[in-house]
Amino acid sequence: MLRIVGKVMLVGFAGVILAPLLIVVITTLKTNPEFYANPLSWPDHFSLDNVRSLFAKQMMWRYFWNSTLITFVTVAAELLLASSMAYAIMRYGKSKIGKLLFALFAIGLMIPSQVNMIPIYALLREWSLTNSHFGLIMISLTILLPLSVFILSGFVNTLPKELMEAGEIDGASELRLFTQIVVPLCAPYLATTAAFLFVIVWNDLLFPMLLLVEKDKLTLPLALLQFKGEYVTHYPLLMTGVVVAALPMIVIFVFLQRYFIAGALAGSLKG
Repeated sequence: MLRIVGKVMLVGFAGVILAPLLIVVITTLKTNPEFYANPLSWPDHFSLDNVRSLFAKQMMWRYFWNSTLITFVTVAAELLLASSMAYAIMRYGKSKIGKLLFALFAIGLMIPSQVNMIPIYALLREWSLTNSHFGLIMISLTILLPLSVFILSGFVNTLPKELMEAGEIDGASELRLFTQIVVPLCAPYLATTAAFLFVIVWNDLLFPMLLLVEKDKLTLPLALLQFKGEYVTHYPLLMTGVVVAALPMIVIFVFLQRYFIAGALAGSLKG
């Protein structure tokens, strides 16, 4: 009986998740008049005009490239910095410097990024980095670093200390210990963190809205706001943009799924 109830609850939960997604996909196949006539009905005929219009008449390719560039550069740099910091905390965690370093990153987690919006904007304006992809990448790196270090520190601390000691006996430098021992062993954890960071940076709307002004520099989530008019919103075109924006996250998860699950399971078992 309990198994039947559990299966019914799972089916109901899946329906709650899939129903909005189905409505979004169906909306992309409608024209604007069809949507306003009946938002929940099936389209009279399936058409890909919204997809063609999205990439033909809008600067969607430019927005897509902007988001891709900012996301991949931010995630790659974030993983390099955070893994290095996590390694340093693991190696020198018992010393005063290691404890202080970890405490500083922990304090960074307690401060919401929204609180720092005005100082961040004033600082970037002073450095002439507003309306700049480089400025946006720097801010994203800084804001996400405490979270990334906190996640990777938990993973790195699960590595056997005997491996480090064996490497030291063989005369390995700190750089060699990090690149040849820690990084290969942390590959599932790095992939888990990368997938997590990718979703955050790709979907970020707050700081692109704060910093980016010129139309050709907008990111994809920020560009989707252009489809929302003051009086009338082209929802089929907007939903098409949402689907296009979600596809990279789905692809990333499919490719990193094995590492993501391995990292999650390892963290749950060893933590």
